[in-house]
Amino acid sequence: MATTKKTEAAKTAEETTAKKAAATKTAETKTTAAKKTAAKTAEKKTTAAKTTAKKPAVKKVAPKKPAAKATEKVEVIVEFGGVQVAIDEVIKNVKATYGKDVKDLKIYLKPDESKAYFVADGVEGEMNVYFC
Repeated sequence: MATTKKTEAAKTAEETTAKKAAATKTAETKTTAAKKTAAKTAEKKTTAAKTTAKKPAVKKVAPKKPAAKATEKVEVIVEFGGVQVAIDEVIKNVKATYGKDVKDLKIYLKPDESKAYFVADGVEGEMNVYFC
């Protein structure tokens, strides 16, 4: 009976050791699985952070073109002593007399002298306009 008790005690000790080893192995497996899951979760979070960190695509918007304005055609004619002179012709001749591209132009007509006095870009000048 003593041998049987020893054998039973040894078996019980072995079973306990085996159970402890199995429990340790299970705990290790669970820990490893938890670590893998945590790593996958962290990887997903990093990937999600990277995708949300990307700047959204900027849509290019074409600038709006202003509506085409209807242009008026105005013709001004000066008559003196029975002779007519179109202002468009006077302007064209003044620009030709000045000789350069004009940004700012002021013209003063004096039909009684048959002259056009002008200031083109701050430069004064005069020209003959024939009202004869």
